[in-house]
Amino acid sequence: MARQSESGLPIEPVYGPDALGDWDAESKLGVPGEYPFTRGVYPTMYTGRPWTMRQYAGFGTATESNQRYQQLIANGTMGLSVAFDLPTQMGHDSDAPLAHGEVGKVGVAIDSIDDMRVLFGGIPLDKVSTSMTINAPASILLLLYQLVAEEQGVPADKLTGTIQNDVLKEYIARGTYIFPPKPSLRLIADIFKYCKAEIPKWNTISISGYHMAEAGATPAQEIAFTLADGIEYVRTAVAAGMDVDDFAPRLSFFFVSRTTILEEVAKFRAARRIWAKVMRDEFGAKNPKSLMLRFHTQTAGVQLTAQQPEVNLVRVAVQGLAAVLGGTQSLHTNSFDEAIALPTDKAARLALRTQQVIAYESDVTATVDPFAGSYVIESMTDDVEQAALDLMARVEERGGAVAAIEQGFQKNEIERSAYAIAQETDAGERVVVGVNRFQLDEEDPYEPLRVDPAIEAQQVERLAKLRAERDQGVVDHALAELKKAASGTDNVLYPMKEALRARATVGEVSNALREVWGQYTPSDVF
Repeated sequence: MARQSESGLPIEPVYGPDALGDWDAESKLGVPGEYPFTRGVYPTMYTGRPWTMRQYAGFGTATESNQRYQQLIANGTMGLSVAFDLPTQMGHDSDAPLAHGEVGKVGVAIDSIDDMRVLFGGIPLDKVSTSMTINAPASILLLLYQLVAEEQGVPADKLTGTIQNDVLKEYIARGTYIFPPKPSLRLIADIFKYCKAEIPKWNTISISGYHMAEAGATPAQEIAFTLADGIEYVRTAVAAGMDVDDFAPRLSFFFVSRTTILEEVAKFRAARRIWAKVMRDEFGAKNPKSLMLRFHTQTAGVQLTAQQPEVNLVRVAVQGLAAVLGGTQSLHTNSFDEAIALPTDKAARLALRTQQVIAYESDVTATVDPFAGSYVIESMTDDVEQAALDLMARVEERGGAVAAIEQGFQKNEIERSAYAIAQETDAGERVVVGVNRFQLDEEDPYEPLRVDPAIEAQQVERLAKLRAERDQGVVDHALAELKKAASGTDNVLYPMKEALRARATVGEVSNALREVWGQYTPSDVF
C-alpha cells in the first residue's frame, strides 16, 4: 500500500518513467541558474562555494549576545542571525508593564541605539552579513543597525543582510504583530523604497513559511501560503508606484526543512518554479533576478524532542541535508538542546559543525541539483507544485492573502493539519523516536542554559539612564515628525531614523505609530 507524504500526497513504492506522464524535462527542469529555476537559482550552486552558514542566536543582554556572536564567528559561521526577545519583537521597551518576565528570554533585549551599539561591538558590519528575525518593528531595528554602521564608518551601500519584515505570517501563525494589515503593508512598501535608495544590497523582506510549518502547516500549505503572501507584498509595492524590477531582486524567502528528505527537496524545487512563473506571468518582471526564489532554511524546531535530546543531532543532520539537496542559499541548523532551553555554547558549536560536515566531508556539493531526473523527486515536485497551486487559487478566490487572513482561511487550514499530526502521534501511527517509540525508562540528566532574571532590572536601569541623559526636546520633536509622516504619505523611515539617532527607544517609536495607525486585534469569529 502506498504511503502518504506530509502534504497528503501518495508516495508510490516504485517510480519509473510512467510516473512522470507526459513530462517535458527540458521545459520543466531547464538548466541551473535559468528559468524556471527548478534546479537552483545559480548555475554553479555549491560547486563554487557552499551556502551561507548562518546561526540564529541572541539572548539576555546585548553584551551576552555579542559574546556568542564572537564565538560563532571564531568557529567559522559565515553570517549572523539575530534573535530578539518578545518585548522587542512587539515594540515594547524592557520597562513596559507588558515586558515583565520576558526580557532577554527568547532573544536579546534591544531598547535603543545604545543596546544595538553593544550588540555589534567589535564586529565589522562591512564584512559580516546579518539577518534579523524581526517583523512588525523591522524598520526600527534596520535603522538602528544602519546608525551603528555609520558610527563604525561603514557606508550603507556596504551593508548586506536581511530583515524578516514579514508581518502577514504573524497574523496567520505567530502573533507578534503590532499594527493592522493595511498600515503594516504601507510600512513594508516604505522599507522597500528606503532600501532601494539608501541600503541597496539589503534584502528587504524574508517571506516566511517556517513559522506556518512550525504551527502545523504541511509542505504544500507552507509554500502555498508563503507565496500567496509574497504576491500580496509585490502587489502592495507596485500599487505604491514601484517598478517590479526595482525591488523584486531583493525579496527573499524563509522555509523549514523537516526530516522527510524527499518531500522537502521536492517542495523547494516546486516553490522556485511557481515563483518564477508568477513573477514573469502576473507581474511582467524582466530582470532574471526578479524571478529567482532565493531562500534561507532553518531545520525544524518543532521536530526536536526534550526526550533523549542527543537524538536531535541526527534529526538536524537529516534536515540540514534535505535543505542542501533542495538548493538553499543559507542555512541555520538547530542545536540539539533547543527543546529544553536556549542552546549552550557546545550545542551551538555542534550545530554549526553539522553544516560543515555536510559541506566539506560529503560529496553533495560536487554537483548541482543531485536529484534532478529522479523519478520519485520529479513526480513529487509536480505533485507538491499542483497541491500548492490549488491552495493559492483558494486564497485568490477569497480576495488574496490579506482578505483570506481576515476570514481565517490559512489559520484554519494549518490548525486542521496540526490536529491531524497530533492525533497520528498520539495513536503511534507517526513514529517519534524517544517519544512514542524507543523510549528510555530514565532520561540522562541535562543542565540547560538559563537566562539570569536580573537582566530585566539591568535593562530598566539602562533605560532610566538613557532618558536622563538625552535631549528630550529633540526626541519629542523627532517623534512628532514621525507621526506627521505616518499620518500622510511621506516615507516614515527618514523621520524614524532621526528619532532613533536622538536615542528614542524602540517602544517610543512603536507607540508613536500606534497612536496614528492603531493596534491590530485579531477577530474571534473564526
